[in-house]
Amino acid sequence: MATASAARNIKEFVFEWEGKDKNGKTVRGEIRSGGEAAVSAMLRRQGVMITKVKKRRMSGGKSIKQKDIAIFTRQLATMMKAGVPLLQAFDIVARGSTNPKLTRLLNDIRSDVETGTSLSAAFRKHPLYFNALYANLVEAGEAGGILEQLLDRLALYEEKTLALKSKIKSALMYPVAVMVVAFVVLTVIMIFVIPAFKDVFSSFGADLPAPTLAVIAMSEFFVAYWWVIFGVMFGGGYMFMQSWRRSEKMQMAMDRLLLRIPVFGDLINKSVIARWTRTLSTMFAAGVPLVEALDSVGGASGNAVYAEATEKIQKDVSTGSALTSSMQATGVFPNMVLQMASIGEESGSLDHMLGKAAEFYEDEVDEMVKGLSSLMEPFIIVILGTLIGGIVVSMYLPIFKLGSVV
Repeated sequence: MATASAARNIKEFVFEWEGKDKNGKTVRGEIRSGGEAAVSAMLRRQGVMITKVKKRRMSGGKSIKQKDIAIFTRQLATMMKAGVPLLQAFDIVARGSTNPKLTRLLNDIRSDVETGTSLSAAFRKHPLYFNALYANLVEAGEAGGILEQLLDRLALYEEKTLALKSKIKSALMYPVAVMVVAFVVLTVIMIFVIPAFKDVFSSFGADLPAPTLAVIAMSEFFVAYWWVIFGVMFGGGYMFMQSWRRSEKMQMAMDRLLLRIPVFGDLINKSVIARWTRTLSTMFAAGVPLVEALDSVGGASGNAVYAEATEKIQKDVSTGSALTSSMQATGVFPNMVLQMASIGEESGSLDHMLGKAAEFYEDEVDEMVKGLSSLMEPFIIVILGTLIGGIVVSMYLPIFKLGSVV
């Protein structure tokens, strides 16, 4: 028993090999083993004359993103539905990955499963990439013998969530990018352009207009204290983001503020509701009890206000209250979601009705993103035109004044 246990604990690596078969034809491939000697022995038994064996490097690589996990889930679901054994499916996905970190992660999970650990328990060892919702759905699939179906549902959930986040980012990316470019342009003007104009104006020997004096004063302040300005901006931004991540009070305050921002607040609110209803629908359809399902729903919503509301709903539901009345008591859900949940409870199709609500709000987010793209453009042009145009006019006023005198 000790020997078998020790054999299981041997760490395996992926080796790339090249050699010649019995016919002298060059063949190459990959094999998983504990060392080069084992690889050589294994291939010799297959009649392959080894010419090169090299362990695949697993260090470095890009960080593992949610998109990588979504693609892996879809690939795993597809192969299991096609009848590919679980361990072989992990091997295929790991070999096909171009990210060494993801390959190493999948190999670690495969090793755990191979030694008798359940798939859900293997996923729980990596909470950074597989959250409680992911592990709970996999566990429900294992318990019910419908793992391939739940992996397919989980893949769909991951893809929908990823698409929703991508839409929100695309809506915010344009104004943020324009603001960054505007700041860079203003910095160049303040540090390099305006001082050149100042030298020219000093030779006039005439009084300068008030707007020109104001712009020159701002430029002098910027040139003298640029290091303070940049330090406060970047240092303050870094401290703000760290506080937002680590302080629950800060998260709650900022999430409340984000939901109240004109235009963008409505977009964020709809995206949060879409994620909330999609998550609950997915877990409830997988057979996870409602009280347990609500454990993962609040965190998956991505907003502290809805996470707090979900905790209250969970407490009420655990004491026998109906889901709809508990949701209504929080005061954060719109009437449409409450009506859909009520119909779902009465008809016994809560997962279906919540799924329909999620689809509705996902479509709403899509339409809002399209509308915002066209709405933000004229506003940004007006703001940039006012800033840049105001500075240009201020610097040319003395030249116009000098021309009128001449």
